[in-house]
Amino acid sequence: MIFKKSGRGNLLRVLFLFLVLIAGAWLIVNSDYLLFGVAFCLVVYLTYDLYHFNLKAKEEIEQFVESVQYRDFSRYFDVNHAPVELKPFRKGFNEINSAFKVIIRENEVQRQYMQKILELVDTGIICYEEKEGEIILINETLKNLLGIPYLKTIQDLRRRDGELYENILSLKPDKNKVVTVTKELNKIKVFLSSTIFQTEGKNYKLIAFQNVNEALDENETRAWHKLLSVMTHEIMNSVAPISSLADTLKNRLQDFKNTNEKDTRDSLEDIELGIDTIKHRSESLMRFAHTYRNLNKITTPNLHKVFVRDLFERLHQLMQPLFEQKNIELEVILQDPSISLMADASLIEQLLINLITNAMNAVKEKPDPLITLSASENNKNKIIIKVSDNGIGIPAQNLDKIFVPFFSTTNSSGIGLSLCKQIMLVHNGNIRIQSVERKGTSIWLLF
Repeated sequence: MIFKKSGRGNLLRVLFLFLVLIAGAWLIVNSDYLLFGVAFCLVVYLTYDLYHFNLKAKEEIEQFVESVQYRDFSRYFDVNHAPVELKPFRKGFNEINSAFKVIIRENEVQRQYMQKILELVDTGIICYEEKEGEIILINETLKNLLGIPYLKTIQDLRRRDGELYENILSLKPDKNKVVTVTKELNKIKVFLSSTIFQTEGKNYKLIAFQNVNEALDENETRAWHKLLSVMTHEIMNSVAPISSLADTLKNRLQDFKNTNEKDTRDSLEDIELGIDTIKHRSESLMRFAHTYRNLNKITTPNLHKVFVRDLFERLHQLMQPLFEQKNIELEVILQDPSISLMADASLIEQLLINLITNAMNAVKEKPDPLITLSASENNKNKIIIKVSDNGIGIPAQNLDKIFVPFFSTTNSSGIGLSLCKQIMLVHNGNIRIQSVERKGTSIWLLF
């Protein structure tokens, strides 16, 4: 409406100039030169006024366009002190600026709202422009997951994790895959999903990262618990009667052997030997089932405050005779003697004894065997206990299997590391391992 009024005023100027020109022409025809001079002066004035008006309007529009170009919507065009003919322009510009400020404020609220949502979700999100690779969005969850403080382009990811970079580029729209991400020497399973959208003629790719490590650990643990429950139930139910029956038969055969001839006695002795073997094996199976049933017993730890220094001191006193006997050096490192954690002390001691025993077996062939036990607190207030050795290490192909119950590369039962993992899970912690063949192994306990 404001610019319509200004347009009508401009039209009136042109129309009035046109009428004066017609009047001037009529005066020349009628040889009225005096009035023609007056009309000529009026034409000059009207022409200058029209030019001046358009020049000022052009300057006002240029200032407004400049403010739009630089997004300076806080700029105010003074209406009260403006020339009458420019007041409609300035008033219109101020209204447009006000409308833009409202739109920008609403967009900023929406942006902050969306940003808060992205920061609260436990899914990592990254969005980049496909052609140039410029990162448009990356949330804190993804930065923490990958251990990356900043990314300018998706190509920057190649230097940090080339395999993940290739997986992102090759991931088709609306497809997903599980990949392995390496962070601080630890391998994390991540579920990737992708989508592509277009805006302003550019294609953008959005990738969602879901850490499925803990979910896989929980599902794996639940599956093993079910398996172990069934296995121990069946073994105990089957072996117990066999053991009892074998014992009964042995006693009856003993009585029968004392009252028969020598040949019969020899045959019965063979039977007795076989039954003894059956009894021995059944007892071994019962011990086997009883041992593995311990995996199911770790459910609710008795948590209380435990000082790590006390934990280390008890372990040192307990294990020192073995270290001296096998000529193994134990190095204990504790950065801060006040470090403590909420834990079941007996379970954690059992866990550490297991890890140290494994380390002793790993370094026994080394000329300078060394085991290091250390504890520290990281910048995220997590307590980290580390057991390291310079032993034979673990083959790379076995690293993904060592926490699976019954898996063993030696003659051991294969329960040790599985039990350690169960203990850490009931403490809401985690266990990570790094190993290099012929160089050694390090195990992190993260509380």
